[in-house]
Amino acid sequence: MEQALAQLKQVTDAVQPLSAEAWADFAAIWEPYTAKRKEVITLQGSTEKYLYFVTEGVQRIYYFDEQEREATIIFTYAPSFGGVLDSLLMQQPSKYYCEALTASTFIRAKHSDLQRLMLKHKEIETLIRQGVTSSLSGVLERLVELQCFSSEEKFRKLLQRSPHILQMVPHKYLANYLGIDATNFSKLINKVKI
Repeated sequence: MEQALAQLKQVTDAVQPLSAEAWADFAAIWEPYTAKRKEVITLQGSTEKYLYFVTEGVQRIYYFDEQEREATIIFTYAPSFGGVLDSLLMQQPSKYYCEALTASTFIRAKHSDLQRLMLKHKEIETLIRQGVTSSLSGVLERLVELQCFSSEEKFRKLLQRSPHILQMVPHKYLANYLGIDATNFSKLINKVKI
């Protein structure tokens, strides 16, 4: 748990350093959690109750509809925050699933504890707001990529943003994330110099 909190402190300090009192309160609300490979952490239709901080493993947030269409929205891995953030922050049923692609370890904080601390410490509220703002910025960039970029451009952009991802995530999920047929994704791997 100490190592997980040290990773959390490093990430939060990079976003919004917290005073000693705010950090002590923030560190106290986290609890350990593990998920097995392929375990669904959050079900579509359920309300996200936790903010996760990933210490090991890879997860994905994905959409799945009644016509069996699937769209991988995002990948999370250490050291980063995870979970279905819109459901967590709005306390509404999730439109998405959160799944552990590999065995994963986390620390997690309850929504009610986060809310309490955001009211008590303005700097924690700022931390959460800046994290959400950064996430929104990334989503907007990705929308542009999905709507305007060719398959090769999307693939190159992914490798530029996360060069290690090819070793972490099965290629079928990366192809789905990019909106590329799995066969074409394999061709891109062979075509694009990494």
